[in-house]
Amino acid sequence: MASIISIADLSKTYGSGRKALDGINLEIARGEIFALLGPNGAGKTTLISIICGIANATSGKVTVDGHDIVTDYRAARSMIGLVPQELHTDAFESVWDTVSFSRGLFGKPKNPAHIEKVLRDLSLWDRKDSKIMTLSGGMKRRVMIAKALSHEPQILFLDEPTAGVDVELRKGMWEVVRALQASGVTIILTTHYIEEAEEMADRVGVINNGEIILVEEKSALMQKLGKKRLKLHLSGKLAAIPDSLGGYDLSLGEDGQQLVYTYDTKSERTGITSLLSDVRAAGIKFHDLDTSQSSLEEIFVSLVREP
Repeated sequence: MASIISIADLSKTYGSGRKALDGINLEIARGEIFALLGPNGAGKTTLISIICGIANATSGKVTVDGHDIVTDYRAARSMIGLVPQELHTDAFESVWDTVSFSRGLFGKPKNPAHIEKVLRDLSLWDRKDSKIMTLSGGMKRRVMIAKALSHEPQILFLDEPTAGVDVELRKGMWEVVRALQASGVTIILTTHYIEEAEEMADRVGVINNGEIILVEEKSALMQKLGKKRLKLHLSGKLAAIPDSLGGYDLSLGEDGQQLVYTYDTKSERTGITSLLSDVRAAGIKFHDLDTSQSSLEEIFVSLVREP
């Protein structure tokens, strides 16, 4: 699939000498949902700010659908909608006016039908005449998304878009995101709710200390780096793991009522057959067993902890 954003050797060093980005190379495909994950201070917001023209890079190049963000910034910027972490709206304006004004900033002609559709999609139509100051935090967040969509961008950046939004509204937002992707919009999101990235993203990028340390299709990432756990639900309480089982990666769970075995999905042999045999030989009885796969959150934590 063709790239809509190309980033080559992008670096950002502040006047203090702190390097926020260090040689970023990244291609984002047209029409995908790309999740950018990283701990606080990893460089996520700096990278987004540079692509969106809010901050300047120290070196490197970024193109948006072939438009250089420096030499052809008007064309590049017009393709992008940004929902920042912070809520920046005029408290005394109405929802309709602030969203319509955002469209005008990009030189787009008035299109009340489009503004209405955006507000209805985000469940804001009933509050279109309300002043921003009267809205809840979740509604203000949706107004920010409406502003970002007002000029019909082909790329939408969502920087922690559901921060401070309750679970019900969060689900509604992701329905909107799926609909936008279906219409051809490319979505780049950062989120602390890693389960959302796990559910929504086509690909995942992990950034740490200003460097991209991994970019992978979500399903391939889960398969390559995920581990599986076999849980044995014991018939009786186990005080300690017998020495005869010391060769296995075992742990006790739930007050000694579970024996948990962790194994690598990439290994040719899981060792489950021999484990079960040795468990029986140790006189340990169990009445049930189940397996589970590592979550994306566990994989992410393990990646950023590695040196």
